[in-house]
Amino acid sequence: MTDTDVQPPKIEFPCERYPIKVIGTAGDDFADLVIEVIQRHAPDLDASTLVMRDSRNGNFLSVQVLITATSVEQLQAIHVDLRATGRVHMVL
Repeated sequence: MTDTDVQPPKIEFPCERYPIKVIGTAGDDFADLVIEVIQRHAPDLDASTLVMRDSRNGNFLSVQVLITATSVEQLQAIHVDLRATGRVHMVL
């Protein structure tokens, strides 16, 4: 088996406590922006699960939240909307 044959694990929906980690340009409002975008697609987002980490030089900020993922389409929409902000560099 080669690396190209390995398939990511299938997610069973709904998937509670699904982590979404967003890395972007640091700023006072970055976490609020991430929460706002994700709540459009996951209104039950619990903001108390938010974990933030600054990069070593403070240029970037990572924001992680837990949601109840309901479908692949929901996760794709979150990814597209986060990237559309222009401040997000990576969504994991």
